[in-house]
Amino acid sequence: MRLLDLPPDARPREKLLARGPSALADAELLALLLRTGLPGQSVVALAQSLLDTFGGWRGLLAASVKDLGKVKGLGPAKRAEIAAVLEIARRTLAQQLAERPVLSEPQAARQFLQLKLGHLGHEVFAVLFLDAQLRLIQLEEMFRGTLTATAVYPREVAKRALELGASAVMLAHNHPSGVAEPSRADELLTQHLMRALAVLDVRVVDHFVVGQDQVVSFAERGLL
Repeated sequence: MRLLDLPPDARPREKLLARGPSALADAELLALLLRTGLPGQSVVALAQSLLDTFGGWRGLLAASVKDLGKVKGLGPAKRAEIAAVLEIARRTLAQQLAERPVLSEPQAARQFLQLKLGHLGHEVFAVLFLDAQLRLIQLEEMFRGTLTATAVYPREVAKRALELGASAVMLAHNHPSGVAEPSRADELLTQHLMRALAVLDVRVVDHFVVGQDQVVSFAERGLL
């Protein structure tokens, strides 16, 4: 069933135009992207099934194009549109962090990291390189795998900071287990990097641990 086959008062597009996007349920918003359902399944029902499968918007937007390809009814066009929405969200948050001091946008920084790292099945260490006004220059995923003080190389972080002209950094890594609680190894790694970067007068502003449903700040925990 297509959107046009729904009764006029049940069509998400008409409802959005008449009452605003906040009036739409999650499945109705997604149905606008999908446009068509499957034989025997309306587009709104397909949208709800997708949200249920991936655990809501967060899981759906974090899904890879490959993950989406495993879902019956999602052809290349639909997969591309959903992936585009995720990339728009990432770029919007990155622009916010580039235009204003990162510390003035703490929630935007968390959301940005959640979209970048929260869904990954492997551990990644990323660095947000900041200018003198603490605005985002660039985020780079620098190391992968089991992260320890010996697996993350301070000289590589320092070298990249110099190349980008960064005055400060925010560190971030994910816990594939989904639990964002910092470990003792995380604390030791942070101290190791802080000492190395201090030699270059590059300040470590924070270290975020990204889980499935939470992002924990070292600064807020008093661990820096």
